[in-house]
Amino acid sequence: QVQLVESGGGWVQPGGSLSLSCTASGSISRFDVMGWYRQAPGDQREMVARITSRSISNYANSVKGRFAISRDNANHKVHLQMNSLKPEDTAVYYCYILLAATRSEYWGQGTQVTVSS
Repeated sequence: QVQLVESGGGWVQPGGSLSLSCTASGSISRFDVMGWYRQAPGDQREMVARITSRSISNYANSVKGRFAISRDNANHKVHLQMNSLKPEDTAVYYCYILLAATRSEYWGQGTQVTVSS
């Protein structure tokens, strides 16, 4: 079993910054892919950013240059720094892990990010 616990999020004005963190526990390894997805009301869940164990990352086009993902393998954490936030970034953000051993996927409970004036 795998648990993902998110922290961070909240409300910020357009142009502001927020950071998200996620701690994974359970049957995980440093080889797992970790990342963040988001889902706005009425929309499908979409990938925001993912990072491999070797810190190779990829981003959604909509966040490139504004968001930065990083990971701490020793402590099984993944972080998302979000800068220059826009109202369209408003969504519930979910931590994600893809287990290298089983190819199973797990999601956190989600944390709300609201960007508005």
